[in-house]
Amino acid sequence: MSNTRRSYDLVAERYASEIGDELIGKPFDRALLAAFAELAPAGPLLDAGCGPGHVGHYLAGGGRSVFGLDLAPAMCLQTSRRTGLPAAAADMSELPIRSGSVAGLISMYAVIHLDDRQRAAAYREFARVLVPAGPALIAFHTSDAGAPVGSQRTLTEWWDQPVELTFRFLDPDGEVALLADAGLQQVARLDRQPLGSEHPSQRCYLLVRKPDQA
Repeated sequence: MSNTRRSYDLVAERYASEIGDELIGKPFDRALLAAFAELAPAGPLLDAGCGPGHVGHYLAGGGRSVFGLDLAPAMCLQTSRRTGLPAAAADMSELPIRSGSVAGLISMYAVIHLDDRQRAAAYREFARVLVPAGPALIAFHTSDAGAPVGSQRTLTEWWDQPVELTFRFLDPDGEVALLADAGLQQVARLDRQPLGSEHPSQRCYLLVRKPDQA
């Protein structure tokens, strides 16, 4: 994970400049975020892998209390500067959060940097911190030109910075199984093509929830 952290620290400012307003051109993402926010009970929402904070900022604009966590400290700084939302550096597989204290959790295109073992650990942590019946919305890429489901790519240069970032193209059925093993039940799934100027990858959104233990 150290390579991922270092790489995103290097590109954080440029990433925020290039990606920070991407929701303007993502109608499906905005609709899913609105549905997620409506489904989540009262309480704080966690943006896990928050990047520059644009997703959390969108949710906060709808009246929700949101805080972000990201592996890269420089990304957390971008979140605080650009949105005013609280953000802290943390590993998704070891969340520094009290059990049962998060009303809902969102993770947009962040779990693609985790291997199978790390994602299983992260999903267990997602389940641990959620309140009973709390939802989680997880987005990831599933394939790309020349990169089928189950493959991966490693980027070594990004915006003129030397990086080492592995992007995994995940099998939605496999992720549903991993999430179920962690104790999170599937509620809905959306698969879609890229739109407009988006990166030309296929993508999937999984809405899951922690069982109501009451």
